[in-house]
Amino acid sequence: MSNQTASIVNTAPSLSQPRLLLHLEGLAIFIGAVALYWTEGFSGWLFALLLFAPDLSMVGYLKNPQIGATAYNAIHTFVTAGILLGLGWSLEYDLLLQLGLILAAHIGIDRTLGYGLKYATAFKETHLQRV
Repeated sequence: MSNQTASIVNTAPSLSQPRLLLHLEGLAIFIGAVALYWTEGFSGWLFALLLFAPDLSMVGYLKNPQIGATAYNAIHTFVTAGILLGLGWSLEYDLLLQLGLILAAHIGIDRTLGYGLKYATAFKETHLQRV
């Protein structure tokens, strides 16, 4: 086997690679959030309208990377989605459930595509990869 072929074989993705697993987890979260959203019969137009709204948190980068990363990460974490879902479930408030599921779906898409939580050093530095 040539050195070039060996190099390709050694770098081929496998299911044991953490980054691939994180991407697959994102896909699973996206599919699960969408399935729950539709199963509950929630509004399709609200889902479509708000699916990419969490990206508005990037506006903090206009000020500086520290504020941008803090704002982005505060929205793009499953903790925030979980809080919305927990409040919506405990208060029996459908709007909060919808927002939590939409946010979870959005984060799932981001993780599937490799967009992770941001470091304050630069927008393209994420916990999954350098974009």
